[in-house]
Amino acid sequence: MLRLLAVPALLFAVPAAGQEITDPPSSALSVSGGVDLVSDYRFRGLSLSDKDVAVQPTITVTHDSGFYLGAWGSNIDAGPARGDVEAQLYGGYEAQIASGTRLDLGATYYWYPYGDKAFGPSDFGEASARLSYMLGPVEATGMVAYAWDQAALGDADNLYLRLGLSSGIPNTPVTLKASVGHSDGALAPGGDYRDWSLGASATFDRFTLGLKYVDTDVRKTGVKAIDRRYDATVVASLGFSF
Repeated sequence: MLRLLAVPALLFAVPAAGQEITDPPSSALSVSGGVDLVSDYRFRGLSLSDKDVAVQPTITVTHDSGFYLGAWGSNIDAGPARGDVEAQLYGGYEAQIASGTRLDLGATYYWYPYGDKAFGPSDFGEASARLSYMLGPVEATGMVAYAWDQAALGDADNLYLRLGLSSGIPNTPVTLKASVGHSDGALAPGGDYRDWSLGASATFDRFTLGLKYVDTDVRKTGVKAIDRRYDATVVASLGFSF
């Protein structure tokens, strides 16, 4: 528990200190963040918390030019090589490139501060691009993420493709969401698999309630302790943002 609390404290404390320095006299920077409580940490359809509850703080510093830096964290249960905490340190640039169209180019460093070094390196990097477009009341988002050959991935690479749709229900706080993804490479059990989800969220001031169905087509191993990480599930979430 102390490890879980230490990383979120670091994520919140470092940007906050920078904010005190940069805010006056300029207003070009803005800070946003929050914390989510989820019933299961699902990463691209796979449970990284072994179906246990996870606490996930996040903070992002954004410049009005479109550049941003941020950090996100979660407790995990993914084996001794990764330990019990995952932190994602990310940055990038987002801009509107046409009416109703936005492009986000970024990179993420996956950091496992308590991974067992005896199992070799666990940290790795990934580059990504997201393109979103408004189709009337529906926002469509396509993403491609590529993790190049790295020691933590067994000197192999990984490609992930995802398509998502979301739409708010008029005159309600509810947003409907759906997504489908495909992973191919070192991060994909069995070499490649597909994941999909369908859910909804409701926002009330700074609080957001969510519920979504998540599933994959990962081939079963016959070992229950492993297969449970890929099984279909319903993930509930409660988030607070600032």
